[in-house]
Amino acid sequence: MKIRNRLSIQFTLIVASILILFSASVYFFSSIYRKNEFNGRLKEKALTTAKLFIEVDQVDSALLKIIDRNAVNIMPHENILIFDTKHRELYRSDDDDTITYATSLLNKITSEKEWHFEIGSFECVGISMHARDKDYIIIAKAEDLYGRSKLKNLRLVLIIGLFFSVGATLLSGWFFSGEALKPISEVVKQVDTITGFNLNKRVGEGNRRDEIAQLAITFNRMLDRVEHAFQIQKSFISNASHELRTPLTAITGQLEVAMLKKREVAEYENLISSVLDDIRKLNTLTNGLLSIAQSDMDVQAMRMKQIRVDELLWESRQEVLKRHPDYTVLLHFPEMPADEDDLCLNGIEPLFKTAIINLMDNACKYSNSKKVDVTLIHDKRGMQITFKDEGIGIPMEEAQKIFEPFYRASNAQRFPGHGLGLALTRRTIELHQGIITISSRVNVGTTIRLEFPHIAA
Repeated sequence: MKIRNRLSIQFTLIVASILILFSASVYFFSSIYRKNEFNGRLKEKALTTAKLFIEVDQVDSALLKIIDRNAVNIMPHENILIFDTKHRELYRSDDDDTITYATSLLNKITSEKEWHFEIGSFECVGISMHARDKDYIIIAKAEDLYGRSKLKNLRLVLIIGLFFSVGATLLSGWFFSGEALKPISEVVKQVDTITGFNLNKRVGEGNRRDEIAQLAITFNRMLDRVEHAFQIQKSFISNASHELRTPLTAITGQLEVAMLKKREVAEYENLISSVLDDIRKLNTLTNGLLSIAQSDMDVQAMRMKQIRVDELLWESRQEVLKRHPDYTVLLHFPEMPADEDDLCLNGIEPLFKTAIINLMDNACKYSNSKKVDVTLIHDKRGMQITFKDEGIGIPMEEAQKIFEPFYRASNAQRFPGHGLGLALTRRTIELHQGIITISSRVNVGTTIRLEFPHIAA
């Protein structure tokens, strides 16, 4: 069911419930008022008749009947009866009324002093009265045709009004819900036109204040991220295809040339050495691509554990020096915390270690002295690791681009590499809730800083 229809029905049901409760209340209280008002009139008539019969000596039964029948305020099917304490009937205003009253009822009236009851459609009141040193029982009965007619008419009006009100509520709710949801419909139409070929298109943000405008703003922000991801993906695929094609083409060409004629053993050895070198480059590139793909995995799907950062720095240093004996990696721990747990962070050790090795290797590779200073500091803000070299530096306008896959600074083209190391490093640091910043000056050196917050206890 569409939201518009559901809102219309829900709104109608709520209003209908309120109207039904209101109508029932009006009818209920009107019914009580009618009954109380009629009983009051009936009691007043009974007392008036009884006083005339008992206290006025000039009025006998025959005269009182004439007075009752010709009274202006006579009620439909009215009959007033007067009994003595021995339950003997002393007066009956309507001789045609043959209704008799049980002794138990007369006793009930005597004990209660005033008793209201109904006989069929007739409403009755019984009163115990003391006058001229004697006790009397007065019963007055009548039918409230006028009051019941008004109540019936009120019921009809309320029912008809309820149906019309519910119908009007349903129509107005359907109309106003449509108006309220129109901006959402517009957003849906605009979103439906956005595909992978026009991700630069954005949704109208309306007044930028209400909830629908906030939804559009949030969706546009998501489109910004999606478009950025698509651009990175396109660039990544393009560069990866180029980087993979180059060594494969070289290997294919060398093998095809070798197959043209028989050659000396030395030539075959040189060919195999060259092909092996290309395969190693291809293997390095493939490993880099796989590492980047791994860093994009959902962190919840990975096995996280505590890593001792100082120990991992020593292990990374040993691996770098094992691969490149001519490199110099100096580790500095100027402020060691009292609690060893302060040197730990939650993460994936192989991935984090690869990132540290990449930073050490890059600092040495792009430095004439082949040296890097690595400093680990822990303070109230958390943990910081800095990598400082005296290498070729990075042009200011290219400092942030070097974290993109396959991007290499303009002054680093003469050095071997594929431009994957720093891209992998940034994703790894962000995966470990860290921040990576870089400051560099051409021909002076580069400092890369990693910052990590305190781990939760």
